[in-house]
Amino acid sequence: MEKIAVLIPCYNEELTVEKVVSDFRKELPNAEIYVYDNNSKDKTAALASAAGAIVRKETAQGKGNVVRTMFKDIDADVYILVDGDDTYPADEVHKLIQPVLEGNADMVIGDRLSNGTYFEENKRGFHGFGNNLVKNLINFLFKSNINDIMTGYRVYSRRFVKNMPVMSSGFQIETEMTIFSLVYRMKLVEIPITYRDRPAGSESKLNTFSDGFKVLVKLFDLFKNYRPMLFFSCISVLFIIIGFIIGIPVITEFIRTSFITKIPSAVLAASLFIIAFLLFMVGIILDAIKNQMCVLFECQLNQFEYQEKRKVG
Repeated sequence: MEKIAVLIPCYNEELTVEKVVSDFRKELPNAEIYVYDNNSKDKTAALASAAGAIVRKETAQGKGNVVRTMFKDIDADVYILVDGDDTYPADEVHKLIQPVLEGNADMVIGDRLSNGTYFEENKRGFHGFGNNLVKNLINFLFKSNINDIMTGYRVYSRRFVKNMPVMSSGFQIETEMTIFSLVYRMKLVEIPITYRDRPAGSESKLNTFSDGFKVLVKLFDLFKNYRPMLFFSCISVLFIIIGFIIGIPVITEFIRTSFITKIPSAVLAASLFIIAFLLFMVGIILDAIKNQMCVLFECQLNQFEYQEKRKVG
């Protein structure tokens, strides 16, 4: 039997956490259900414990901090990460865990968008806009075709959980995990799920604008780290274009008169070309380092799988 763990990060979810725990206990009676209380000021921890969950506390505020601790502390073969707000149906968990159990996926994404239920249920219009913006940016920058980046319903293999370095502190964690799986060629599967809005009285902890801005900043940072050649090449091209715009009048004057009177423009244009060249070289160097890191990570994965096989043997 595979050991299954249900991970539920919670912050002030007393209206829903008991039902979420009970629903997953009904669907997966042999699973261990963990609720990590992230400094809740209500009865979240007590209600989760009464429902049969293993309750632990994480004092560092933010979903990313909670997930980092969960991944580090909990030992299982299959990990189910789900929000404690009762927006994701527990009865669809079986189709999500199947690809991981069969060894066909390292991360399964519960796709809320493909069947349209998210857009029907979600009452915050800018959330949908933000989801689409992040999705389109990631698909463009990382040459992927993922439908739902920001979903909070995912299933992971042990291989994924024990090898991913969680760096995000807040709601950027979903973006980070998705890009990590794309860059390091983890097996990723999307399965459509039904989404339902929060029940009356339950409030989202996600701030559309401030958290959305943090997600975009994180995406920008990950793009720089994982695609340094493309990132610095784009900036280099921008400097070259500006340099040409400033330098063309200087060159034209020199061709016509054999003299240069626009000395400041000539110096600025030359400086921009030098900066563009340096940025391009930085991209080459960082891309080489990134490729070496990918090789080292692949070796780490191979070593991890070897050790896991030895445990089984």
